Amino acid sequence: MVSIDTVYQKVLAFANKEQRGYITPQEFNLFADHAQKEIFEQYFYDLNQFIRVSGNSEEYSDIIHNINEKIAVFEKVSAINNSIIAEDDIFRLGTVIANDNTIVEEVQQDDILEMNMSPLTKPTDSRPVYVRTGFNTMDFYPASYSFTGTCTYVKKPLQPNWGYVVVNGKAMYDPTSKVDFELHPSEENELVYKILKFAGLAMRRNDIAQSGQGLETMQIQQEKQ
Repeated sequence: MVSIDTVYQKVLAFANKEQRGYITPQEFNLFADHAQKEIFEQYFYDLNQFIRVSGNSEEYSDIIHNINEKIAVFEKVSAINNSIIAEDDIFRLGTVIANDNTIVEEVQQDDILEMNMSPLTKPTDSRPVYVRTGFNTMDFYPASYSFTGTCTYVKKPLQPNWGYVVVNGKAMYDPTSKVDFELHPSEENELVYKILKFAGLAMRRNDIAQSGQGLETMQIQQEKQ
């Protein structure tokens, strides 16, 4: 995890809080949530990109290994009851596994008609399939198939929150109501740079936005060399 207060203090320091103290806690929390989502979603684009090229043999510098390590903290298992995935924080669905250890394959809705036309491809109780009907709902085929089991999935990160109380008109950090970033500790600098960029754009301060953008670009280039 990354400390929300550490990032908050760095953002204020970069933005020169004495002169530009109007990055309010509410604004910071909005920018923080957006920054975390951008970084998190980029993991999957990067993984798709780098998986097409072979990794190196060094354990701690293999890019694919490092991206998977960052995603691993979000990997969860959920029960499926009555075709409904019990958890509602799904970002990417993984593998659907019946209690008899059968892996159930996902197909698209328009595939079912075609599959049912041939005895060789028609779903059976020993070779079931499923169709996603919503974020956490699915239909199993054949219709007579009664599924009990689990699924693996990648969850969405919690919304970060710099908790605070107002004392004499000033926002003071309140650790009892804070929610830290769930990202890997190595993402601390990129979070700071992205939030600076968003804050600069919102305040129409090109100097802050360009500073954040420049630092972010340097960080990304360094990571992907």
